[in-house]
Parts: sequence; C-alpha cells; structure tokens
Amino acid sequence: MSEPAPVDLNALADEHSAKAAASPHGRSAHLLLHDSVLRQTVIALRADAALDEHNAPVAASLLVLRGRVSLTVAGRRRELSAGQLHPIPQERHGLLAHVDSVVLLTVVTN
Repeated sequence: MSEPAPVDLNALADEHSAKAAASPHGRSAHLLLHDSVLRQTVIALRADAALDEHNAPVAASLLVLRGRVSLTVAGRRRELSAGQLHPIPQERHGLLAHVDSVVLLTVVTN
C-alpha cells in the first residue's frame, strides 16, 4: 500500500481563498482527508461571510490557518486568530469571518 502524498495547506489556502473571493456566497471548501470516521476540510471565507448555525459532529476542532474568525455557540462568540486551535463543542454552532480567512476543520463522525 502506498503512502498518501503530503498536503500543502498553504497552496490549498491560496486556491480556496481565490475561489471564495469569486463565489457569490463568499466561501469555498475542499475535503482533503476522508479516512473512515475522520474528515479534514479546508474552508475559506471572505470577510463577513458566515457558516450558519448547524449541529455538531461527534468530535471536532477548528484550526485557523489565516485571518480571524468567531466560533458562535449558544449566543456566545469565541474569537480565534491565525495559528489558534479550538475544540468545537457538541452544540449547535456557526462560524463568522471578520477578515478573509481560511480554517482547517477536523471532524470525527459515527
């Protein structure tokens, strides 16, 4: 079995930042890893773009690669900047980009 090729997160961030800038919804996403119950997705958001509140998976974390975002949970906001990693609580939550941003979402599903 061959090893998977390494992923260049900077190149993916550049690519999806450009796609988000061109998108009418101001966002772009790319599923880069899907291995059984583990998924990792790069998500780019233009400034002021949001992911509306949605249900939480079994376990998840958010790593901000670029920019500044707020993770919203039950009316509370947790602001995160580039380089910060935060667990996503098992509650309905959303995401708002304050500036052009790229995040890495890691999710474990059942």
